[in-house]
Amino acid sequence: MFPREKPATQRPLTSAERKKLRGLSHELHALVQVGKAGLSPAVLRQLDQVLADHELVKVRFLEGPDKTTKNALCAAIADETGAELAGLVGHVAIFFRQQEDPEKRRVEMPELYAVR
Repeated sequence: MFPREKPATQRPLTSAERKKLRGLSHELHALVQVGKAGLSPAVLRQLDQVLADHELVKVRFLEGPDKTTKNALCAAIADETGAELAGLVGHVAIFFRQQEDPEKRRVEMPELYAVR
């Protein structure tokens, strides 16, 4: 199950796309929380399911690790789930993984799905 490959149709996000996703995530609440136990398999399974359901997800780091640790955790999350990091603000990270089925996509970003 892990690490999950990025969807074949999803390319890396540009800075403009990350900015748009951060704006779209402003109204969202953190659906996944990472505590002092770090990235357990249960947290990764939960995050994988939430990404499949919502595409755009906020993750809150509860124990307040330093910036270097948060960056490492975000990189590990992105690698393990096949998601892209759209932003990291304080104790909240924003991840995006495009839904493979176009009918189930919740985030409308036509330029993201286009092949360059």
